[in-house]
Amino acid sequence: MKSSINKCLFPAAGYGTRFLPATKAMPKEMLPVMAKPLIQYGVEEAVEAGMNIMAIITGRGKRAIEDHFDISYELETQIKDTPKEYLLEDIRSLIQKCTFTYTRQIEMRGLGDAIYKGRVLIGNEPFAVVLADDLCTSEGEGVLSQMVKIYQKYKCSIVAVEEVDISEVHKYGIISGREIDDNLYMIDTMIEKPKQSEAPSNLAIIGRYILTPDIFELIAQTKPGKGGEIQITDALMMQVKKGMVLAYKFKGKRFDCGSIDGFVEATNHFYQKSHTQG
Repeated sequence: MKSSINKCLFPAAGYGTRFLPATKAMPKEMLPVMAKPLIQYGVEEAVEAGMNIMAIITGRGKRAIEDHFDISYELETQIKDTPKEYLLEDIRSLIQKCTFTYTRQIEMRGLGDAIYKGRVLIGNEPFAVVLADDLCTSEGEGVLSQMVKIYQKYKCSIVAVEEVDISEVHKYGIISGREIDDNLYMIDTMIEKPKQSEAPSNLAIIGRYILTPDIFELIAQTKPGKGGEIQITDALMMQVKKGMVLAYKFKGKRFDCGSIDGFVEATNHFYQKSHTQG
């Protein structure tokens, strides 16, 4: 599809502590669901939505991500003209279609700060954000493709949301707002990880965003919030007050692959899907 957005930002500097010891020397974004790393699913979703510049925020010990999206001449030579060569087709295709750019987040200061570090890679244009450990799948268009269509109509920042159990709201940014179209809300409130008693709804923000470039200035003005981190929800609330931010209840399913339970669920889902298709 032809997209008005061609850059996608991947914050990938976190430690992945919930997956220790596996993530002691391996980025959590490289954990495989079936035979494909989480971050590759995210890049494929961005490409499907018309994006071809992937801006990745990395940190210490994340070299495996850069190596993955690069040609391995020794491996290519080793499996050339063998029955296994087809296994590299998808990643070769991504390497040819996309430009991968990188910068580092030196200190872990929250998602807002990670996105701000991407300013040098994004410049002054709208962009998508994918958190790779939120693995999304859908029967039709991918979640980012759905969001790009909404952006083309409204030209404002958009967050993807899903309904969560009220007992889970303390794990998410929670929004409330007025429904202006099917599954589309104009946000009036956004609270980061509220107590159950303070949650304005059970609509939780998940790891898909489309952001307008003024978000960078707003993040720069944002003081540390919950956990001493720069929260993207605080910067988005400034956008709410100045104009409009939309929340979109997407079509599809999200797996929280930052948790062991979600990771196993995703693996089972994709395993069954591959055997159904096979």
